[in-house]
Amino acid sequence: MAQKTHPNGPTIAWDSPVVSQAEIEIDAPVDRVWEILTAIERWPAWNPDVKSVSIGDAFAEGSTFRWKAGPGTITSLVEHVDRPRLVAWSGRTFGIRAVHVWRLEARNGKTLARTEESYDGLVARVLRRSLQKTLDTALTDGASYLKAEAEKPSPKVS
Repeated sequence: MAQKTHPNGPTIAWDSPVVSQAEIEIDAPVDRVWEILTAIERWPAWNPDVKSVSIGDAFAEGSTFRWKAGPGTITSLVEHVDRPRLVAWSGRTFGIRAVHVWRLEARNGKTLARTEESYDGLVARVLRRSLQKTLDTALTDGASYLKAEAEKPSPKVS
């Protein structure tokens, strides 16, 4: 679960051995970005780093989902949902405990998307340098993929 809270909701474990963050401005309304981000079963359609996702229940606090990204399958728990501004989940894979938070802020019809993630555990401490590079790239790429998907023109209805 998210380790700490602050006035804007839960946050990651900033004292973890591996911590990263990214932000991007998206030329789309916050509700559109939210719908894309929280429709996790559709992540593989727009994020090539995510190979598969399965969720047993609707996306809500307390729901779990399994997803494959990179070499491992991650089991995650949705920890916090504050539509349409914040979503946080935690997960475990290969002895790493991850906490991931997305914050969305509406700005004149656009969205400022901020993402932050921490890795903790023995594996994160031992492989800190390589995992730091991997996480930095994953967050930057993930934000860019979200932007590209949200900025796609809507299909015209005839």
